[in-house]
Amino acid sequence: MPVLSETLARFAAETSAEAISALAMERAKMSLASTLASSAMGQDISSARIVRNLELEDGGAAQATVWFQGARLPLSRAVRVNAMASDAAASDDSDMRSIAHIGTIVSSTALALGEYTGKSGAELLRAMVLGYEIAGRIDEALTPGRMQRGFHGSVSTVFGAAVTAARLLDLDAKRMAHAISLAATSIGGMAIAADTSCAREYHAGNAAMIGVQASLAAMRGYEGELAVLESPRGFLSAMNGQAFDDIAKDLGKDWDVVTDMAIKLMPGAHPFHATAEAAADAAMAGNVSPSDIERVTISSAVQWTNFKGEPHPRNLVDAAHSLFYFVAASIVERKFDWDAMTAAKMRDPVIGAVQDRIVFDPDPPPLPDRFPHRHGGSVAILLKDGREFVSTCRAPRGSGARGIDWKDIDAKYRRLAPMSGMNPEQVEASLGLLRNFDELQDVGELMEILARPRGQTPYGA
Repeated sequence: MPVLSETLARFAAETSAEAISALAMERAKMSLASTLASSAMGQDISSARIVRNLELEDGGAAQATVWFQGARLPLSRAVRVNAMASDAAASDDSDMRSIAHIGTIVSSTALALGEYTGKSGAELLRAMVLGYEIAGRIDEALTPGRMQRGFHGSVSTVFGAAVTAARLLDLDAKRMAHAISLAATSIGGMAIAADTSCAREYHAGNAAMIGVQASLAAMRGYEGELAVLESPRGFLSAMNGQAFDDIAKDLGKDWDVVTDMAIKLMPGAHPFHATAEAAADAAMAGNVSPSDIERVTISSAVQWTNFKGEPHPRNLVDAAHSLFYFVAASIVERKFDWDAMTAAKMRDPVIGAVQDRIVFDPDPPPLPDRFPHRHGGSVAILLKDGREFVSTCRAPRGSGARGIDWKDIDAKYRRLAPMSGMNPEQVEASLGLLRNFDELQDVGELMEILARPRGQTPYGA
């Protein structure tokens, strides 16, 4: 009887190209474009810059491109740096079951390994779909138990890196199983640190790096404890998991990258996006003037996690985790967009005044399942004249539940990619390659654009 790591590895290593749906491949392309856009936004964030400079100073074999920097690093280090930049901007996609940022990890891993191995775009996308699937299934079994235990989503996203890398390294099922087992015993990350500091992106970088290293070690013959996932005192037990039998149930029936992935079309914590949409819709329905507001009541699924932050944030970390700020800014601006994370917007006195009028439903509706982050919320705006405007949003735009449109991905990419230093021609050329990524026989053309934006010299030159 095979253990869980062997079952998952056999599926990931032996699934044929024909078995992966066209929609899954399309969603992988969207995740890739979203990750690069978010990474462009994150290039100058201090946390990403510090670790990037440390890695560049250490140097090593020039195996994979550091996006937008005119430099190359060893595989696992390039993956670490690129994943950190994407996650630092709080604009990378999420899995709506648990808000684990699997897309950043599989995207950064796929591009680095694809560049190194010379694999085609289609092969990279298939590896991403399979890496997303294994990470998503494991994390589903950990939700909400690992959060209650205090572990961040990096403890599951690491499997996305391990499987994506193993697939592109052509590991057989036996060696991929060992890559999975090594990944399981190699990663940590405290949820409280991710919610309150720049540790969130540090976790992402470590998950990507360790997953790649696990696959490289397995390729060389390194072996771990194959039963580490389900054994007593093993991974799932330590992380307070549940529904272990569902992890390998109906493998290949559908794809998590289709059903559960959501692309961020606004920055910040994904559990707040639907409620922010509801707030904007309610404000537009009533043509609400902020000065006329008596009270704003939020009734959100995320209340069941006690995850709502504090009003009046003054930095990206606090703003990204403040439901008060999301709702108030959405009411005042009638939207929540990429400019919302600027210091000027956070200091806006009108938005600040609305935050002070926010209260929470003392008895929010019960959850229909154990996944509190994917059920959205409602906002009720009570005006001083007694009128009330209410709106509900169950799932945000850009989520699998509502469908994902390339026009939204295009708009995000065109808005954020120039932050990397790419000129308009480079932006359009790279976007065109991403939209047709499955047709590329060599990813080198894309990597050439990402390697050195206009006017940028190599690191250290």
